[in-house]
Amino acid sequence: MKILVTGGTGYIGSHTVVELQNKGYEVIIVDDLSNSSIDVLDNITKITGKKPLFEQFDLTDREKTEAFFKKNNDLKGVIHFAASKAVGESVEFPLKYYRNNLLSLINILQAMNDTGISNIVFSSSCTVYGQPDNLPVKEDAPIQKAWSPYGNTKQISEEIINDISNVSGICSILLRYFNPIGAHESAVIGELPLGVPNSLMPYITQTAIGKRQFLRVWGNDYDTPDGTAIRDYLHVTDLARAHVTAVERMLNGRMKQKVEVFNLGTGNGFSVMQVIESFERTTGVKLNYKIMERRPGDIEKVWADTTFANQELGWKAEKGLDEMTASAWEWEKAIAGRRI
Repeated sequence: MKILVTGGTGYIGSHTVVELQNKGYEVIIVDDLSNSSIDVLDNITKITGKKPLFEQFDLTDREKTEAFFKKNNDLKGVIHFAASKAVGESVEFPLKYYRNNLLSLINILQAMNDTGISNIVFSSSCTVYGQPDNLPVKEDAPIQKAWSPYGNTKQISEEIINDISNVSGICSILLRYFNPIGAHESAVIGELPLGVPNSLMPYITQTAIGKRQFLRVWGNDYDTPDGTAIRDYLHVTDLARAHVTAVERMLNGRMKQKVEVFNLGTGNGFSVMQVIESFERTTGVKLNYKIMERRPGDIEKVWADTTFANQELGWKAEKGLDEMTASAWEWEKAIAGRRI
């Protein structure tokens, strides 16, 4: 049972590789290491006792992607993470996002179609909902105009997958993530963005450890109880488990249609200030933060209705916000220890 994990040395990818290997799957990773480190392979091995197979190349390279799939035509499924993912950066560099996120998916789907590989789990996002009219947001909520090029690439990617599924043997499960944070309980793998973080949690931990002078809070004038934006945060290990559940749903023939969609969240919305308060409470570290103007591309509030994922997919997030923030801090301290 060999599964390809694209972007498998990245944050969510590495945690998913661990969960797959712990379930007995053979995993092969393709990653260009543009936002991750080769050291992650050794860290995965420390946790699972087995080193995943690995190839380094850019999936926007059509010829290399075709050659990889021809060589690995015994794959039982693909989990596609590899993409650029920062909302703010996508506003500044839209062409980078359209090139990376769409070309890689097109090349993968073409190669899957050519080699008869039929199962793909796609890393989508709650950004496809824009600012929903109703909360919590359900899977059948209208797809709104994207607020950022990143969000638009996820919308277009879903459309591409639906279109190819209509005329091929490819089946897909689209997993619409809300906001993954935290780290593996071993503190051996976690979120390690290259350069200045675009996501809230690594910015918090890097500020707390002294790597950043202060935390930027993007806007405090939203229509929320404390004025800061609200998101549905879920632990990355819970999110990783959902991918294994999705793969097993495909391989065991339990899909009810060729393309299925599931929201992955906790069903609870927390503001930026509530996340900061959780971090300070669980770690005892006081954060230095400054309120900035709103960041382009950010929506005001969103959290998931997880009923369908809980009942139909058979998956449920288990960890609470305090567990998420505490595990992120243990990871940050572990990184700092290794640097020393």
